[in-house]
Amino acid sequence: MKYKQAIPVTVSLRDLQSNSVPFSALLNAFGPDSLGILVVTDLPSTFPSLRQKVLTNASRLAHLPPQKLQNLTKPSAKYLVGWSHGVETLRPGVVDTAKGSYYINCAFYKSPSLQSADGEKFPGFEEYTAPNVWPEEADVPEFRSDAEELIRLIIDTAVLVARACDRFAEHEIDGYEAGYLEKVVQGSETTKARLLHYFPTAQETVNGKSANVDSNGNLNGGNNTNGHYVSVLSEEQEKAKANAKDEPEIDDSWCTTHLDHGCLTGLTSAMFLDESSPSPSASASSSSASESAPPDSEHSHFHEYTELPSSSDPQSGLYILSRSGQIHKVSIPRDALAFQTGEALELITRGRFKAVPHFVKGVDPNNVVADRTDGARMNRNIARNTLAVFTQPNLDEPVDLETGLTFGEFARGVVKRNTAG
Repeated sequence: MKYKQAIPVTVSLRDLQSNSVPFSALLNAFGPDSLGILVVTDLPSTFPSLRQKVLTNASRLAHLPPQKLQNLTKPSAKYLVGWSHGVETLRPGVVDTAKGSYYINCAFYKSPSLQSADGEKFPGFEEYTAPNVWPEEADVPEFRSDAEELIRLIIDTAVLVARACDRFAEHEIDGYEAGYLEKVVQGSETTKARLLHYFPTAQETVNGKSANVDSNGNLNGGNNTNGHYVSVLSEEQEKAKANAKDEPEIDDSWCTTHLDHGCLTGLTSAMFLDESSPSPSASASSSSASESAPPDSEHSHFHEYTELPSSSDPQSGLYILSRSGQIHKVSIPRDALAFQTGEALELITRGRFKAVPHFVKGVDPNNVVADRTDGARMNRNIARNTLAVFTQPNLDEPVDLETGLTFGEFARGVVKRNTAG
């Protein structure tokens, strides 16, 4: 797969706080000819440790016993609250088993007393109105507190990005409501966080060709939908992609090409972990814990994993499909956040800012760089964890200011389009 290394527009948190981000930077980041991504640096000092804890917890969560994960699964909320795995459609009759998700409603950002949008006010939107579920403290210590703190930090930053977008829109769009996007992001009861765990894949040969196989032994043909909080490309967009000159083949083995359908999606850099075995220090501590714990204790030890310096497959990660059909690989610094444009933002800004198609390429064990000086590769189980926060309008707020289309109406159409059956 041929690609270019993206050089995203980067601003500091201080620039956002002082309202000094130039309009040209916003156009280069989000405009019609952009890659639709903005990187924010100089984050609060708490960010690195929060990222480390929350993303590591994604692996701990994914390795809980099946019954405990089942207790965290909410079919009544369309699997969009709590844990979900193997319930998203790849194509007719085939589901996505390559990744697991933990969805969190973020109404607590507006008020600590809220865990979701108002179910009486918005019947039929259980994915937004169902209360959050959390793993037991003994299973994944501080999972909830760390996740909520990191999500608050990301939304705090998204509010500042929204304020910068408002400044641009107020100057460029006739009749644009002053401060509209900031109000939407700051006051939303429907913002959704998604903690993602991409399971390690093994490489096998199928019909003479390489194919990724997930941890359950299922083939993944690279056509996954990214849950209900994205929009797969429309028929017209697919045709344009297919007709692009010199279009290289896309390897979206972990997440198919799609558009987010919210306003701004906040992203941490991905954490790559070798799940072959716990880290040495963790092994020692877990052995000690096992000695002191009752023989039948389900919590005799906790898995501890060490983050790899980078993906062992240099080509694995997040990619953006540019307006011209070129593929760009995006690398988000560990100490930074990235913000991508969604379809609601495109509607709100009347097309001045554009939603960006993107996808995720998985780790190909046959493309793993050598681990030793003799060129040999160790047997590794590389997982990828990340957190995405989809800032979205409230269900009754308009996203198309000309037609009056509300976010609830828009989102319901996306869910229907992306849901199996």
